[in-house]
Formats: sequence, structure tokens, C-alpha cells
Amino acid sequence: MTETDDATRSANDAGARGTDILTGELSGQQLADGVYVLPGQGNSLAIETDAGVVVVDASGARHAPHMIAELRRRTDAPVHAIVYSHGHHGYNAAVDIWQEHNAERGDPPARLIGHERLVHRMARYRETAELQTRMLAIQFSSRRQVPLAILAKGLALHDLTETFSDSMTVVGGRRPVELLWAPSETDDALAVWLPVEHMLFGGAATPGFTIPNIGTPLRTQRLTIRWADTLDRLAALDAATLITEFGPLVEGDAVRHQLNETARALRWLRAEVVKRMNAGMNEHEILADMSYPDALFDQAWMRPTYGAPDYIVRDLYREENGWWDRNPTTLHPAAPEAAAAAVRSAITDPAAVIARARQLADAGETQLALHVIDVLALDPTDDQYGTEARALKAELSRTRASEVEPFVSKSCYHSSARLLDGNNLSWTALP
Repeated sequence: MTETDDATRSANDAGARGTDILTGELSGQQLADGVYVLPGQGNSLAIETDAGVVVVDASGARHAPHMIAELRRRTDAPVHAIVYSHGHHGYNAAVDIWQEHNAERGDPPARLIGHERLVHRMARYRETAELQTRMLAIQFSSRRQVPLAILAKGLALHDLTETFSDSMTVVGGRRPVELLWAPSETDDALAVWLPVEHMLFGGAATPGFTIPNIGTPLRTQRLTIRWADTLDRLAALDAATLITEFGPLVEGDAVRHQLNETARALRWLRAEVVKRMNAGMNEHEILADMSYPDALFDQAWMRPTYGAPDYIVRDLYREENGWWDRNPTTLHPAAPEAAAAAVRSAITDPAAVIARARQLADAGETQLALHVIDVLALDPTDDQYGTEARALKAELSRTRASEVEPFVSKSCYHSSARLLDGNNLSWTALP
């Protein structure tokens, strides 16, 4: 989940998970002697060791002062290392604040540790910095528009000082802290294993409050079976306690059960999508044909709160197919404006199209109303009907946001509505 402080604040407006979709449920709790959760983005860990404190995820600038204050309320030990649970923005944007804290205390700089693939992610993020900011503006600025320049300030990247490939022991002694490569939401994700306590921090592999967020609308592929394989490997550790990325603590037999059942659901999705692809169905046909058994998906940790089963279906389809949707019209398309104008020119009664879209909306068929209004709304002609169609599409988008559960979908609908409020069709119009 790529986040910043402003994105976190805007999440409050979405009404998902109470007040803040990016707040960890365990914030402020002590999980064992010398192991506690700081008030950061998600369940950010502090682990006291013989070498000092190991912090897992330094979070952003809004969180860091509160995290440091909480840490100092509990211990005066130096911050020995900061571990990056994965490479998404926001989780370690405030590393510089932590390093300044060390310097003010006269402590050496903290080691900055993550998986070796995170180096490549940072290079990609630097190359596509504006794109990352634009996607953030759409995906997290739910009911209000945060200017791109402000969002960009929360996307600070701090290079690692140490990397590993498969596993690494950060410190030994009385409380060893081990890192395990756990590719899942990202290919650079890791899990933290405390063998003495049999305590596992699953990181991005175990969000804890939502079905794995595979296939979210604006993100790269997340490889469903790779995620399932990671969950099986973590289950094999036979942990007594699982610390999820955002959700509650999981203990005892429930740890293996939750990990294995999530992996089983992901493999079930793969099998069902492959069966339909083999029958020749396209992406939209598969989406319409799928249903999701309660035995697998009606679980607290599998709710479509952030991710969604149909997101995963789309990602699975993308794994095996190219970009073509099997419609010959889209194979070598005309420019969007020209195509929309041509469709508009075939409509003799634009008012009837708007009336029909409103009819469908009044009947509770918001999605069908969106399909109908697009016949007019996509045409950039700035006349009475075009303006009215785009205003209606904005209204329908907000209604649709209230009808769906995934936070990301809600945000995308609200962001689309704001764009249309300005009578715009292109996302280049973001402020």
C-alpha cells in the first residue's frame, strides 16, 4: 500500500475501518517484554535486543515524533537498526528524523536494512516519481483533493545500508531478530521472526484486516500464487503469535489456520480463473461468472475492506493474458476524443440518453447508468449535454463509492468525481 501522511488523513473521510485505514490495531500495545507496537503507519514494531532497539518501519513525518516519544517512554536504549518491511512509500519516509534523533543523543546512525530487491524498487520510484504521486492522489485522496506538490513531500526515499537475499540475522544474543524474504504485496517484502518468543511479524504478506490486496486498480501485478507460497512458508514456522501488518494479534492454532486458509483461498481463485480462461472467457466474462464461497471468503481477515476478490481475479487474468480485451474495436483504437465524438455524432437525442441514465440510477442500477452516460460523457464537446452528462457521471461515481466496500475503489470513484466536477476528462488536470 503506497501511502503518505496526507493520504492517511484523507483515508479518514472514506469511513473504512473506523477512523483511519492505515492505523494499526495494535498501536501502543506491548506484545512481550521488550517488544511493543509504536504509533506508526500500521503495526510498527520496536524490539529491544542486546545491541539496542530494532525498529520495523520508521513510518512518515507525521508519525515519527510520536513513535520516538513512545519509544523513549519505554526505553533509553539506542536505535540500532531500522528494518524496511517492504518498499512502498510512507513506511520509511521518516528515516531521516530517526537518524537525527540518534545524532542528537550521540548514538551512531541506525543500520538501514531491507531486501535486496528494494534497491531496484527505489530506482523505479525515482524514475517514475510524478507517476507515483499521481497514483497516490487518485488512490488515497478520497473526498478531498490534496495537491500533487504536497503529496510528493511524503514520498521521501532513504537508501538502505544493508541488504539480504533469502534470510538474515540482524542481531543475535538473548533475543535474535531474523529476517525472512516474504514476497507478497511486493517482491521486496520481508517477515520478522523472533525465535525465542516464537513470534512472527508477517508484514505486507499478512495485512490482517483485508483479503490480500492483489490486483488493486493502479498497481503492478502481485502474483497470487507467489503470495500463497509465502503464506505456506510462514505457516511452517509454527509461530505461537502472528503480528499482522494492520490487524489484530493472532495467537495459538489460529496462526497456522489463518495463514493456510488464506493461501488456500488464493489457490482456489487461481484454479477457478484458469478454468474459465481455458474455456475462452475474457476478463469481463470471468468477472461476471465468478462467485466466492463463504467457507473461504467469509472470514474477518478476508473482508474486501481494502483488497477484493474481483481485484485478484483481474490480476490472475493479467498474469496469463496480454492487454487486448478481445474486442476488435479496441485493437487499434482511434484517439479517445475522436472515438467519443464519433459515438456522440450517432446520437440524435442526447437528452434521452441522460434521461435513461437517470432512470437506471433511480432504479438503483448505478453501474448500468455509468455505462449509459459514457456514451455522452466521454465526448469532450463542451455543450449543454456534455456538461450535464459529466456532472451526472460525477454524481453516479459518488453513489457508486457508497455501494462498494473496498477502500481503494471508494477512493477511485471519489477522485473520478472530483475530476468530472471540473468538467475534465484527462487525469493530466490533477492540481
